[in-house]
Amino acid sequence: MSTRKTTKAAKHSQGGLLIWHGMSCSGLWRLFRSKPSLHWSRLGRILSLPVSGVFNSVMKRAESLVYGKRVRETKVEHPPLFVFGYWRSGTTLLQNLLSHDPQFQHLGLYRALFPWHFLLTEKAVTKLTAPFVPKNRPMDNMSVHWDAPQEDDVSLCIMSNVSPINLLSHPTDFSHFWKALDFERLEPEERQRWKDSLALLVKKLTFTSPKRIMMKSPFHTYRIPELLELFPDARFLYIHRNPYNIFRSALHLRRRMIEENTLGRSVFDGNEEQVIESYKFGFEKYERDRLLVPEEHRHEICYEELEQDPIGVLRKAYAGLDLPGFEALEKELEPQVESLKRYKKNEFNDDPYWVDRVYNELKPAFDRFGYDKPEVTAAPASEKEATSSAS
Repeated sequence: MSTRKTTKAAKHSQGGLLIWHGMSCSGLWRLFRSKPSLHWSRLGRILSLPVSGVFNSVMKRAESLVYGKRVRETKVEHPPLFVFGYWRSGTTLLQNLLSHDPQFQHLGLYRALFPWHFLLTEKAVTKLTAPFVPKNRPMDNMSVHWDAPQEDDVSLCIMSNVSPINLLSHPTDFSHFWKALDFERLEPEERQRWKDSLALLVKKLTFTSPKRIMMKSPFHTYRIPELLELFPDARFLYIHRNPYNIFRSALHLRRRMIEENTLGRSVFDGNEEQVIESYKFGFEKYERDRLLVPEEHRHEICYEELEQDPIGVLRKAYAGLDLPGFEALEKELEPQVESLKRYKKNEFNDDPYWVDRVYNELKPAFDRFGYDKPEVTAAPASEKEATSSAS
């Protein structure tokens, strides 16, 4: 039942900017050593990487000379807040809402893409290139600018080469995706490289501001023990959504991101099975690992409730996590509540086979979070590209 389809990147383009453009030469060496999918039609993308790699390596070295000692000596006073949930659960909506709280700092787009040298280059480069930044995200048309909140896995992929984002460079070989998803499959050196990268990223952000860092990545659903090892007092905010709606939206996300970042053909074989299996694995791992977190440091919210009552849901989250300062966030969000409710999501055809399959395979999650089996509804023949708040 999987769909084989090959396409070229089209509308909502990232403007030629690839995730791999943030890598240093050593990162690109590890990328190409992993034998990514390559095709002559992506030659322009492939040839651009050595240029960006040299630039990033030079700037990385220069930043280390200027800021390295001070960054290493930086103390993280406030444990981070980790926002997570299976991708397309609404983590982006949640992150965007929390970014209005003045007590938090977030990882912006420039810092996410160029984690090796943003301390040295961010101010000048963002000022010069702001007019050329794509206005919308390729998967859902959400607004983008250099300071827009991004997920830290982009930086972790660039810095350590250990991230499920590697699926974008290996769209037909899921072993790279699963290896980064399940830390038990990693070599000790890879695991340590990932930890060192996250620790360095947090220190660099703290160096720029003493505020508590809000970090967001769907993949943190699979990493609670590793995050606790680095940050024992961290807060964890988990968001869930109807698993079938996640399934449909996650397939759309994969297609868009592969189209925009692959160095080979855009091939989507087997993605339906992979979404189901990775959701199942993530749900089981979350159910087990969440118990490692003290109850007062973790909280769960429902995406559907967040859409309808963002202020009420976040008020409960702040109380559940013992976070101060909700009044400041409420003041910022009140003028935006009605516009948040008017967000429209991408619409997709419902396939009775996949409705049954997803429900049967993921029934423990449907039951745990209180969702009924979806009813098959008619939808337009083609996907409607519209603004979406779920990621």
